[in-house]
Amino acid sequence: MATAAAGRGRVYLDYNATTPLRLEAREAMIAAMDVLGNPSSVHTEGRAAKAIIERSRVQLAALVGCDPQDIVWTSGATEAANVWFRGKSSETGAEIEHDAVWSHIEAGDASAVPVDGQGQVQRDGGVRMGALQLANSETGVLQSDFGKRPVGLGDVTQALGKQPVNFATSWCDAVMCSAHKLGGPKGSGALILNKGIELTPAPSGGGQEMGRRAGTENVIGIAGFGAAAEAAKRDLDAGLWDGVKKLRKILENAIEQMADGIIWVGKETERLPNTTCFAAPGWKGETQVMAMDLAGFAVSAGSACSSGKVRESRVLRAIGYDASVAQSAIRVSLGLDTTEEDVLRFAEAWAAKWKKHQARAA
Repeated sequence: MATAAAGRGRVYLDYNATTPLRLEAREAMIAAMDVLGNPSSVHTEGRAAKAIIERSRVQLAALVGCDPQDIVWTSGATEAANVWFRGKSSETGAEIEHDAVWSHIEAGDASAVPVDGQGQVQRDGGVRMGALQLANSETGVLQSDFGKRPVGLGDVTQALGKQPVNFATSWCDAVMCSAHKLGGPKGSGALILNKGIELTPAPSGGGQEMGRRAGTENVIGIAGFGAAAEAAKRDLDAGLWDGVKKLRKILENAIEQMADGIIWVGKETERLPNTTCFAAPGWKGETQVMAMDLAGFAVSAGSACSSGKVRESRVLRAIGYDASVAQSAIRVSLGLDTTEEDVLRFAEAWAAKWKKHQARAA
């Protein structure tokens, strides 16, 4: 993987949004482009395409801890959620879930499970969650409850490749994930089913993916996903994310030393090693993102923009923060290529602009 520009160039600190394409994934995709056949065809060319798909199943299964045949290829985690929730209603979930999941929970008119001030789900012992994420994309908070009690759909999208995931012990009926969160291509994902779990029949089609998802598979994207998963497992097993966690600590310490009035989100609980979310009350997150973009840094706002209309973060509001905090949070997410120089440069640039904002507001 290669992201951070050399010298004084731009610094990419938005890995939770998407990661750069790994070299291994790029090479696998280029090789797949030369494979002619349709994977559903029984001739030599078709079998060659099918072999790519099956190899990728094995590669992803090794990272997730599942049987390769339980993997259903999709266009991403969002489609995986849509496939899973088809025909289901009144599922229970928490408002911190990703929109791809929360929209289905909300539509089922189910009561929302509350979270505490650190973003940890607080469910009663007998409550089965319709969905539960292992790691929140905005805050990086890891759910301590994940893998301990029954869940319908487990969202491992943000955690996969950064945090060990063992589907076999997850207590989930299914999990969803996306390739582009771990160095694979955008537009490729998977829904992974537990043994004996069946899906509501999909719209009519050719019966691909063992009859679970119709349509010719995206062989090139799947090849990239498999290669990225294999590389991600190698990096995870080597402990490379421990180094990223140290960089996050350096970043947070630097900001604390240079800026006051900052509110840290989820800092007192377990988080992904690469994610920090903090708010500067009174300074809109979108404004911060634009200011840092002009300064050469790519980060994300904790709140979302839709059609030009600013919305406060549903996740931060669910945690208990008021509107001034929910609208003024940003997320900084690091990658394996991030350097100490990158995070220190960001901390210095951000703190300088925060001080200017405070001076103007005084």
